[in-house]
Amino acid sequence: MEQALRIPQQIAEQNRQISEVVQRERARLRNFVRKRVPDAGDAEDILQEVLYELVETYRLIHPVEHASAWLYRVARNRIVDFFRKKRLAALGDVVVERADDEGALTLEDLLPSPDAGPEAAYARAVLLHELNVALDELPKEQRDVFIAQQIEGRSFKELADDTGVGLNTLLSRKRYAVIHLRRRLQAIYDEYRKP
Repeated sequence: MEQALRIPQQIAEQNRQISEVVQRERARLRNFVRKRVPDAGDAEDILQEVLYELVETYRLIHPVEHASAWLYRVARNRIVDFFRKKRLAALGDVVVERADDEGALTLEDLLPSPDAGPEAAYARAVLLHELNVALDELPKEQRDVFIAQQIEGRSFKELADDTGVGLNTLLSRKRYAVIHLRRRLQAIYDEYRKP
């Protein structure tokens, strides 16, 4: 009985601790996220996710000892997740050249449909994850050119004007990126093409 009477007091104490942390850290944390995420709405969503996770951690596990450091670590992780998801979503729009005259395909056309059941959804997630990992393996210059040209749809001339890097250098960087991606992803592609 005595234990049951202490539960409301414990919840009230948790609420007080959470409120203190949120009031103390919210503005700084918002600025931290906002500096890294250009869209204010996306930044606010990330902030809310971080604060929600703080509440969940207090409720389910235990109070966070170093709340400030914990919040910034969680915020960094959420920002990385946000950009990773954004890049994966943009990868679906990548145009793939065809050797025949039937026009271009998008990466979306080559991936299993997310509506084709759990196995197809899993295969799609694995392929997108591996593509993301392969992109991360590229040297920064190659990755930047590949993403700008293939995903963002920018022309080589526009990239050359913006970066001051020669057109032939940009073409070469993209070529090496494509060679690496093909080599890196061929085994996975072959595995999923098996009947």
